[in-house]
Amino acid sequence: MNLPAAYDLGTSDPAARLVAYFEGLTPASVADMPRFYAPQARFKDPFNDVTGLPAIQKIFNHMFVALDSPRFVVQERIVQGNQCFLTWEFRFRFRNFKKDEEQLILGSSHLVFSDAGLVTLHRDYWDAAEELYEKLPWIGSLMHWLKKRANS
Repeated sequence: MNLPAAYDLGTSDPAARLVAYFEGLTPASVADMPRFYAPQARFKDPFNDVTGLPAIQKIFNHMFVALDSPRFVVQERIVQGNQCFLTWEFRFRFRNFKKDEEQLILGSSHLVFSDAGLVTLHRDYWDAAEELYEKLPWIGSLMHWLKKRANS
């Protein structure tokens, strides 16, 4: 696989290349996803469950439209065979409110690679209630109240 220098860390480790790709992801580099994902890869997170590279690219393109300054910072990486588990921070600003306040979502990803080193499964795990809904006006107040009631 011939990768641009920005993604080639001098290694054939597909997990290392994917981490470099996501930590440097830009609206323009979403077009480079075929270098990392199999054509029929599956992506699942709390809001999406799609199959196929065009659908996955649509999710990440939308991220750049809906949010200001989104970026991923990978904290840990565990690789075993053709599988990888990442823990990460997703940092961004809401486009329409709390614009100056950077938001943080903590999450993890389970990745499965093909023999060719392409992602066939990308499953993100993060708590949408705590990490997102509680930060939204109006909904956040309701989420805090529900959480308090559930914990009593």
